[in-house]
Amino acid sequence: MAVSCLITAWRTHEAELLNFMRHRLNNPSEAEDLLHDLFLKAWAQGDNFCSVVNARAWLFEVARNTLIDRSRRTRNEVTLPEDIPAIEPEFFAIDGLANCLPRVLSELSEEDREAIQRCDLEGMPQALFAELKGLSLPGAKSRIQRARQRLRAQMSQACQVRLDEAGHVCCFVPRPPLG
Repeated sequence: MAVSCLITAWRTHEAELLNFMRHRLNNPSEAEDLLHDLFLKAWAQGDNFCSVVNARAWLFEVARNTLIDRSRRTRNEVTLPEDIPAIEPEFFAIDGLANCLPRVLSELSEEDREAIQRCDLEGMPQALFAELKGLSLPGAKSRIQRARQRLRAQMSQACQVRLDEAGHVCCFVPRPPLG
């Protein structure tokens, strides 16, 4: 590999390239690291580097692109102070209400429990549920809808669910799990 042209170009332009990077980074050690990266990119060109008409222009173009790439990688990074408190995940009352579900489901009729279990919890399509139960599709949809209404009423009564002004669950009284 004929690298003498690379070594010559490097010796000629290294100081100028380093000043170029230092001026744009305001961090001398990072500028030196990027300068080394630039040299490795030039080295990777092998014999092709020797065919470059204007080595200085090529080196500065690659230096600009290297700075742009670094900027893209670091622009969204923010160093946080060590003493910043951890943010706890937000707890929604509806998430805790799921703990009431097994107990309330067990209090529903077998027909309602099966409709909710299969269609809502297991994701069975209503058409398949209708076929399984020997119902028409509208009949199955009605059964599932009525089961949901009874589940909601039982959850509201048994877990004392209250809604806020927006209609979202704001609070409830948890039921002890089945023993």
